[in-house]
Amino acid sequence: MSTQGDRLKKIRKFLNLSQEEFGKKIGLTRGAIAAVEADGNKFSQEVLYKLIEIFNINVNYLLAGKGEPFILSDNNNINAEFLNEIKNILCQYEIKRIVQ
Repeated sequence: MSTQGDRLKKIRKFLNLSQEEFGKKIGLTRGAIAAVEADGNKFSQEVLYKLIEIFNINVNYLLAGKGEPFILSDNNNINAEFLNEIKNILCQYEIKRIVQ
């Protein structure tokens, strides 16, 4: 069974980004990305939201291994209503462990 870190690494490699490049896009250091990929840390709510907003990553896949790695829509864009719904769900489950 793959871990959250394994799934993040798979997504990052699919996007053809180094840990440093990926981290810059979401406001984290290379070390922070490496720590998550090694299953030493988890992402904060804010970072999970950025992953959806910037890369259309399916957080259900990232966190639980369910579904496909990316959220696809007809025009491949995520609308603001959907992002707000995801943000509310993340807040509801209080995913608070912050990676720095």
